Amino acid sequence: MTLSRFRDFARYWRTPLLPGADLLTAEYHDHEFTPHWHEAYTIPVIEDGAECYRYRGAQHVAEAGSVPVINPGEIHTGSRAVDEGWRYRVMYVPVDYLHALAGEIAGRAEPLPWFDAEVIRDLDLARRLARAHRLLEADADRRGTGLALAANAPQPDLLAIEGALLDALATLLTRHARTREAPIGSGANEPRVEIMKALLAADLTAPRRVADLAQAVGLSPFHATRLFTQATGLPPHAWRTQLRLQRALGPLRAGASVAEVAAATGFTDQSHFTRHFRRMFGVPPGRWQAN
Repeated sequence: MTLSRFRDFARYWRTPLLPGADLLTAEYHDHEFTPHWHEAYTIPVIEDGAECYRYRGAQHVAEAGSVPVINPGEIHTGSRAVDEGWRYRVMYVPVDYLHALAGEIAGRAEPLPWFDAEVIRDLDLARRLARAHRLLEADADRRGTGLALAANAPQPDLLAIEGALLDALATLLTRHARTREAPIGSGANEPRVEIMKALLAADLTAPRRVADLAQAVGLSPFHATRLFTQATGLPPHAWRTQLRLQRALGPLRAGASVAEVAAATGFTDQSHFTRHFRRMFGVPPGRWQAN
């Protein structure tokens, strides 16, 4: 028997009910995500099939009904784990939003929530997250078509939608959030890594050489590159490319043209920007922007 396979399809969208977040409804078969990171918490729910991904030095498989959370700033990949591929829903939740919610739940200031590397297998949580995502998507569709504004159209129950969202994220936090632990033995070199990151981020259009990083931290080019790669999981040029992609999202949301954003974030041309954007997000920037 031949299994039906998923197509490569991704729809990014946004909602005022979760400010600053990007949301994704997608299925993949051939697409493979190269090593990358997000500034937000990546909170997926696998609905069908299975995804495999490399994260924190290990290979993981997330099957239907699981929640493979990725912490902000952490390198990971993604590809199919079974012949048919996988289908999922994802919330990219801003750090400030989830941090504030953790404090509201605790009734006091809380450390930044952090999640273990292992796939979360909690069917009740998966159902809550999927339900909140579907409700948010249906409301976003109504807003996009204007149906919610028509006199004879049923008005969405925003209390129910927001309630489902808060319930899902609060369940995730109370059952599975931890406090981030400092990497063992990283203290002495951490300032050097931060200096190199700051230099790479200061002007994304300015050319940089390994010698610039090495001079800034008082190391040889070889040792500076090795230290940076060990600390971040990516060599300096690849880390900077990821930062450029993250910095591109705001202008794209605001309606800037793809060509303008490519130039402003330091890509050599629009096709270069588009190629890297597709590898990270699964769609070209123009389609991401249009959703």
